[in-house]
Order: sequence, then structure tokens, then C-alpha cells
Amino acid sequence: MNGVRTAGIEDCSAVEAIVQTAYSVYVPRIGRKPGPMLDDYATLIRDQLVHVFEKDGVVCGIIVLIPKENTLLVDNIAVTPSAQGRGYGRILMEFAEQFALAAGYDLITLYTNEAMTENLVLYSRIGFVEIHRAEEDGLRRVYLTKALRRL
Repeated sequence: MNGVRTAGIEDCSAVEAIVQTAYSVYVPRIGRKPGPMLDDYATLIRDQLVHVFEKDGVVCGIIVLIPKENTLLVDNIAVTPSAQGRGYGRILMEFAEQFALAAGYDLITLYTNEAMTENLVLYSRIGFVEIHRAEEDGLRRVYLTKALRRL
């Protein structure tokens, strides 16, 4: 199967492996593990907040979507390093936007560490706008939002 689907508990080890490898490059830059490397993915999967992108039966990417009062939060998006550059992150983000619209949201939000400068450039390029910066749990985060358009 190819495409995005809700993760099952059987995907937990693949999800954790993708997050660990995708975020490990940021540890030296930030000076510690980024937040997503510390999350409890078994619980997030049980709560049906994790979706995976699968290509030829292999989980290559993940996205964690958390409903908030006025927005859908993209809590985490990651693609395994060996599959990066193939558009899988774009597929996951498009899924998130459609998921948000189907759930009645007009906004999608996310945050990234300010040291992840390439993410800031990417998110800006796909329509996200910075709304504020904050230090939380010792991590310097940049919050961004994107208004969604209904077709």
C-alpha cells in the first residue's frame, strides 16, 4: 500500500525509529534531544493522533496531529532520512491540511526549534507565517500558522 493512514500499535517501532533518525541531526545544534525524540508514541498511537506515510509497504514518514480549540496542531512531522527529498513530507503536510479542513478547522499550526533554520525556510515557502516565539521546557520554539482555504 502507498499513502497516508492512521498508525496502528504495530507501527510504533517504525514511528520511533523515524523520529530518532530524523531528529538526531539536531541534537548537536540544540544541545539536547528535540521534544519529538522524547514523546510517548505508543500513547499517541493509541489516541489515534499519529498518521504514517507508507510506500511499498514500508513506513517512511510520520505526522502527529493534535486537535486544539481553534486549530489543528502539527505536533511532529518527520521522514526517514533515506527517503527525504522525495516529496513525502509534502504529502504528509497536504494530508494534515485536508484532515484539518474535514474536521472544521480554518487554521493549522506548528512549531519548530529556532535552531532548525531549514524548517523555518520550508514552512514559510509553503504558506506558514510566524506568530510568536517562546522558550518552553528549555527549548526555543518558533510558532507558525497557516490559514486554510476551502475549495
